[in-house]
Amino acid sequence: MFHSFLSKIVKLKIFGKSPVNAFLRLNQRIWNHLPSSLVTLCPIRSYGNFLHAIVRFQGIRNQALSTYFFRNRPELELIRCLSSQIDKGSTVKISVLGCSNGAEVYSILWTIRSARPDLKVVMHAVDISKEVLEFAQRGVYSVKTPELVNPQIFERITDEEIRAMFDKEGDKLRIKSWIKEGIGWHVGDAGDLTIRSVLGPQDMVVASNFLCHMDPPDAERCLRNIARLVNPGGYLFVSGIDLDVRTKVAHDLCWEPLLELMEDIHEGDPVLRVHWPWHYTGLEPFDKRRRDWKIRYAAGFRLSKEI
Repeated sequence: MFHSFLSKIVKLKIFGKSPVNAFLRLNQRIWNHLPSSLVTLCPIRSYGNFLHAIVRFQGIRNQALSTYFFRNRPELELIRCLSSQIDKGSTVKISVLGCSNGAEVYSILWTIRSARPDLKVVMHAVDISKEVLEFAQRGVYSVKTPELVNPQIFERITDEEIRAMFDKEGDKLRIKSWIKEGIGWHVGDAGDLTIRSVLGPQDMVVASNFLCHMDPPDAERCLRNIARLVNPGGYLFVSGIDLDVRTKVAHDLCWEPLLELMEDIHEGDPVLRVHWPWHYTGLEPFDKRRRDWKIRYAAGFRLSKEI
């Protein structure tokens, strides 16, 4: 019923023109002048969610190729904590879907291998773009003339971490060989039903910041397919997605939300938070007053049974 209401709003015409964009622009000007103390009030947040629903419903969605090293540090810290619980000398299979320029792949590998050098990490990096995947596989990034990356790709990484992760070659930084070990690079679609047969079951799957660029029905189908990759008892990390979609799938499939660092992870990517409520990728504020807050705001889940 709510979707039907939104559809009527978006399709509304006055003298042959839609007033929706003007309505949103006016609201944005007012919103930007509200004190932060007002924005946290329940009625204002609810109105923000209504505005965001309109934006999501009408928005034209496009995949984005850029991302950052250490994009969400609390999420990486949770991955490190989970890796610390694995038996010594074990083999761990991890897939990063929508790996883009490789920054997330290398950030995860550096995090785990720095903490647990005894583990054998088998990494699968998957992206639908052959061009961006080949760039990621090279693992060479220019600090002056970025190619296929956001110019701010290094803004969240410290000088010490750069020295630990990269070999410097003039104005370029090359990922160290010990970090790149054991990566299989695959051109593929996370929504492809054959992906499990290609990659095999995984102990951990990271599928972040690409499902938000899909229409919700497509994102839901894709997320259900991604879940089939995870071993029983394995972990799925999925941020950068329409929260209604993630909540529905997590509830339907009885995923166990990881509560550790949940709020820090939710707030850990400032780009997504700043976009709310004016862009479809925006992430609503963490709200413990919701009855479903534990499953709605979790970005990490333990999958305890076969899908």
